[in-house]
Amino acid sequence: MKPTLIITKNLLFISILVFTSCYKEGVGGKSSVSGYVQHHSLKISNAVVYIKYGATEFPGFDVSAYDASTTCDANAYFEIKDLRKGDYYLYSKGYDNSIMSEVTGGIGIKLKYNKSITTNVPVTE
Repeated sequence: MKPTLIITKNLLFISILVFTSCYKEGVGGKSSVSGYVQHHSLKISNAVVYIKYGATEFPGFDVSAYDASTTCDANAYFEIKDLRKGDYYLYSKGYDNSIMSEVTGGIGIKLKYNKSITTNVPVTE
């Protein structure tokens, strides 16, 4: 085998290995997260759930720092699909009619490849 052919094959192998082993959190995967936004045991309908890719710690109150969002349905249910494996932070804002106040809160999660998880997002005054 010629030395240049060996080098070319090795470079191709290394390139494929590096490309396939590197990933970045975000959309384009086969994982998902779903659940409910809850203030104590009360479900908060129509709350907005924001998601920050690559974070498990609270990124802050500024929602422009988050990568995407979804609005819960009337039953306070949300679902975010097509995520890659990795770390995410879910932050939610809603309104609790029983106390007539805005509620906020969040939770860090870890997604595995091709797995769906269910988690509630806890919010408080």
